[in-house]
Amino acid sequence: MKYINTVSGCKNCPYRALIFGSLDNKELDFLEKTRKEIFYKKGDVLTKEGTSINEFLYLKTGLLKVYKTRAGNKTHIIRIAGPSDFVSLLSMFSNDKYKYSIAAIEDTTVCVVDSESIKFLAKSNGEFALELMKRMSYTYDEIIDSTYRIRQKHLRGRIAYILLYFAQKVYRQNRFELPISRREIGELINMTTENVIRILSEFRKDQIIFIDGKIIEIKDIERLERIKKIG
Repeated sequence: MKYINTVSGCKNCPYRALIFGSLDNKELDFLEKTRKEIFYKKGDVLTKEGTSINEFLYLKTGLLKVYKTRAGNKTHIIRIAGPSDFVSLLSMFSNDKYKYSIAAIEDTTVCVVDSESIKFLAKSNGEFALELMKRMSYTYDEIIDSTYRIRQKHLRGRIAYILLYFAQKVYRQNRFELPISRREIGELINMTTENVIRILSEFRKDQIIFIDGKIIEIKDIERLERIKKIG
């Protein structure tokens, strides 16, 4: 990781309205006292399951995976976090230690604020506390909804779901580089690595997608949408 010297602060942040819009200039100056920006390379671990929660993490650029480690050192990816995501909200107000690990799956910039500063402002500013609660609820709803949708689908439907997720929600284009491995795709959608590889190969043979290493291009988005829908 590498600390970044930034010129603009919270007052001029383009993402301010997402959760900090209710804070006045004095409160934003208070946040600035502990705020720092950190750059993480792809593969860097930001925090591990079981470590103390001391900071509020806000993802500015890049992608992170939020995951838990299971027996046998196997992992299960809970979610992928993208820009404007408040990745530490899931545990910060309910636990003093992380219940999950966080790692960069792309080069990533994170804005970090002392967690006690956030809690102080939540106690003193009811509107800010409400915005935090709304954001937490949205994140939980998103995790529950995506988990339910994936589990209702057969294997081909799951692969279609995750390819369309990256194309439409993350990169907003039909050609992109997969930020995670085939194994990690399996961890995210509850499939074996072998089945992930097999179905991607089937989609390629059926000319639904083009594959070149980690590069994926969706050639027939209508067919992929149908596969996702029928599951």
